[in-house]
Amino acid sequence: MMRSLFLQAPSFDGYDGGAGARYQMKREVRSFWYPTWLAQPAALIEGSKLIDAPAHDLSWDDIKHEVDDKDLVILHTSTPSFRQDVHTAELIRARNPKALIGLIGAKVAVETQKSLEASTAIDFVCRNEFDFTILDIAKGTPLSEVHGISYRDADGTIVHNKDRAVVENMDSLPFVSPIYKRDLQIEKYFGGYLKHPYVSFYTGRGCKSRCTFCLWPQTVGGHNYRTRSIGHVIEEVKYVLKEMPEVKEIFFDDDTLTDNAPRIEELSKALGELGFGKPGFRVSWSCNAKANVPRKTLEAMKAGGCRLLLVGYESGNQQILHNIKKGLRTDVARQFTKDCHELGIVIHGTFILGLPGETEDTIEETINYAKEINPHTIQVSLAAPYPGTFLFKQATENGWFDGTDHLLTDGGNQIAQLSYPHLPSTVIFDKVEEFYKRFYFRPSKIGSIVWEMVRDFDMMKRRLREGVEFFDFLRRRKEAA
Repeated sequence: MMRSLFLQAPSFDGYDGGAGARYQMKREVRSFWYPTWLAQPAALIEGSKLIDAPAHDLSWDDIKHEVDDKDLVILHTSTPSFRQDVHTAELIRARNPKALIGLIGAKVAVETQKSLEASTAIDFVCRNEFDFTILDIAKGTPLSEVHGISYRDADGTIVHNKDRAVVENMDSLPFVSPIYKRDLQIEKYFGGYLKHPYVSFYTGRGCKSRCTFCLWPQTVGGHNYRTRSIGHVIEEVKYVLKEMPEVKEIFFDDDTLTDNAPRIEELSKALGELGFGKPGFRVSWSCNAKANVPRKTLEAMKAGGCRLLLVGYESGNQQILHNIKKGLRTDVARQFTKDCHELGIVIHGTFILGLPGETEDTIEETINYAKEINPHTIQVSLAAPYPGTFLFKQATENGWFDGTDHLLTDGGNQIAQLSYPHLPSTVIFDKVEEFYKRFYFRPSKIGSIVWEMVRDFDMMKRRLREGVEFFDFLRRRKEAA
């Protein structure tokens, strides 16, 4: 077996390219997801090592010695981080000329030829799911025989091998949590809406929804929701409870865990049997959800210890939801949110400004909608046309976007890329700050946050830190503009 290193390379301060690389920029408060997509193949390869440099504040000088004795180095990359990741690959090549260097991630899965042409330091890139692809390479299989990769052969020619079938038996993948425990400092991972410390992992891959902007299902995960057995998931939960006793919350990072109502009800029941949801039990769980979960299912989730749902509302305008193929009605989302409030399930709501069909009136509608349904916390993003998504194709064809890869400032702040004849990007950019201020600077919202702080000293320290980061975020956005 090759001596293998899995690397989230050094990037701008605050870069978060973790699970699914959903959020590849600085956030309104400093947050980090686990590098699950690197940890999964690392778990397959005996003697491997995982380094997540951004989360651990590691520079190239801090980690360069780690590449000296490695036969195989895998870097996770994305559209915003690609140039820096290529630079890191070149530094690795200069330091260890014999190492085999490969890139994984949606960026290289979609723009395979272009990615390999970026630098001769890149030996291969993986397309689509890559867990067993990397295992084959680590075992010493010649690149010419490995399905699912594109590679540079001995004379420099770029070769595209046969596709690899997606993983259907999800139980064939080992747990990622032992890799977290072995190689990462879990205290380095936190989110503004999750208890700290937390752990996140997948119970399945793929998402049946067809949202035009969403990167991962359109590039690597696919639209067929493939799931682990409930018993397999519960065994990993038991591992976390036993081996990582400091963990206060488990986040199931499936794109939409609640898409399969009978399965999430069964999982909730099994978690409840472990003690989740019972008085005095120290750990809660949370997950991504679409805003259409029936009350019966929400009741089962609450009884099984579910504390929080991360919900993508995106817009308060029904036509925009149709435009992006969200498959969601605002009246259903309102009822879902009301049910969550009544059941005591906390919601972190996410919204996107600048989607096709956006106007100043629809932005106003979305701001008022967010205030009305009143999730506990929110995240407001700018529509980002990532290569490989329908939104990218639509935006370039309609001239809303120039097709460049530059989605961020050099410091990691998101840029408003889409611009419409009736709604320029500068207006969309400015509306994000207005959205945050109008949502959070309400007496009722300030009061609920203060009450949360008064009841919990750790939460007080955390919210004060996040407050400083939030105002710094607003300052940096002005500079980026």
